[in-house]
Amino acid sequence: MKKLFLMGRSEAGKTSLTQALRGEELHYVKTQYTSSDDDTIDSPGEYAESKHFSAGLACFSFEADAVAIVQAADEPYNLFSPSLRSFILRPLIGIITKIDSPFANIPMVRQWLVNAGCDRIFLINNVTREGIDELMAYLAEDLPRLTLGEAMHRQSLGASEWEEVS
Repeated sequence: MKKLFLMGRSEAGKTSLTQALRGEELHYVKTQYTSSDDDTIDSPGEYAESKHFSAGLACFSFEADAVAIVQAADEPYNLFSPSLRSFILRPLIGIITKIDSPFANIPMVRQWLVNAGCDRIFLINNVTREGIDELMAYLAEDLPRLTLGEAMHRQSLGASEWEEVS
């Protein structure tokens, strides 16, 4: 299973998502520090909200197999710049949480994630577990194993290790 690094604004649903992925009962816990287990790395929202801490996000991304931008469907603003993918050397996915919110604007949040460079976008409701199985199936997919020669060839084409190359 891929190790997933979660980054996003405070109260976007990162810790609840971690609990849902583990099959745990949801309970509120304020993430005070970056916590890591076998499957996920959960970061405090303040890391994404402050330019002083944001460099830590890039560092933690190297410990994961995939990076997820987690944004609630009712987000009032976007923290992540277009072309965010340029400094992340891992598959970048988007996760939209709180899709049942009466204030949800899924098309707007989806566009923010597309602009950031997300390869795939998942719609998740942590409470009802809607979308969790689809995300779990993605995380269960094996990462490609490359020889040094294959990696060098992909690099010469400007392709990442997970992109299809013809």
